[in-house]
Formats: sequence, structure tokens, C-alpha cells
Amino acid sequence: MADDQFPGWHGTTIIGVKKGGEVVIAGDGQVSLGQTVIKGTARKVRRLSPGGYDVIAGFAGSTADAFTLLERLETKLEATPGQLARASVELAKDWRTDKYLQKLEAMLIVTDGTDLLVITGAGDVLEPEHEVAAIGSGGNFALAAARAMMDSDKSAEQVARDAMAIAADICVYTNGRLTVETIAK
Repeated sequence: MADDQFPGWHGTTIIGVKKGGEVVIAGDGQVSLGQTVIKGTARKVRRLSPGGYDVIAGFAGSTADAFTLLERLETKLEATPGQLARASVELAKDWRTDKYLQKLEAMLIVTDGTDLLVITGAGDVLEPEHEVAAIGSGGNFALAAARAMMDSDKSAEQVARDAMAIAADICVYTNGRLTVETIAK
């Protein structure tokens, strides 16, 4: 099949919610090839502990590319313990300038319980304006739903779970099988 006929991989919605002293990153498990669901239970939210320093990361995009980026992030965190923002900026700089890394197709949402950041291959390290970040196929649906719930009495985890349920109802590339990791500072 020619490259222009290849339907492409789709999948995963990742959301990060910072509220009430805790940060939650949740991700669904769906991976699709074209219009076919290949896997419904992929785990794209991970807890990293470089040097005993807890960080949660969620990724959307190519799994192999994301694992490469997570390994690089862990290395940066080991070099700058307790400084997630600095490690993220260093990763983004490498990602933007290294010829090998430039080809990686993934995005990350990371948190240490204090900072909530989105890292992109364009060299961006973004801190969300409204304490909610979302990436992936259903990211905009989850983002809109979560922002609408941020003034409610719901916890960060409940906002993330409810936003992901709404995204799964709307986006055909998102399912309701969640991986949820929470961290508090």
C-alpha cells in the first residue's frame, strides 16, 4: 500500500487536571488503524521515578516515539532532580534540534504534582492557563468538558474521569478504558 493510501494510526486521549492540591493525568486505551480498533487497553499514562522523584507522564502519538521521549525525560530529570520545568525545556530543546528526535511523532503531558506541562516536538513547553491540558485524538473534547467542570465541587480525578467519558462519547478514536494516575504536593 502506498504511503498516501495508508490510513494511519489514531488513538488515545490524554488529559491532565490540576485542582484542589492534586494533579491527575488520565488516558484512554484505544489504538485504531483507520476505522479499525486494534487495541482497547493500551496504557499511555506512566509513573516515572528518576532518583525517587515522582513524575506522571501521559503520551499521545507513536508509542515507540513516546517511549524514546520518556527515556530522555527521565535522563533530564536525573540531571536536574526536582526541576520538572527545566528538564522539560531541555527535552524540548533536544527534540527540536536533534535530527533523530525531530522525526518523533508524539506529545507529552507531564506533572510532578506542582507543575502541569505539555511538551511538543515544536519545542514548546506549555503550562495550561486554566489548570487543564489535553492532547490526542479526543483532546479538544476532553479539554472543553473539563474546563466546564472546573468550578464544580468535583475533585481533579472526577473532573478528569467525567471529561474522558464525554470525549469517549464524541470521539470515535477514544474509549472509556482509563488509566488514571494521581499525584499531590
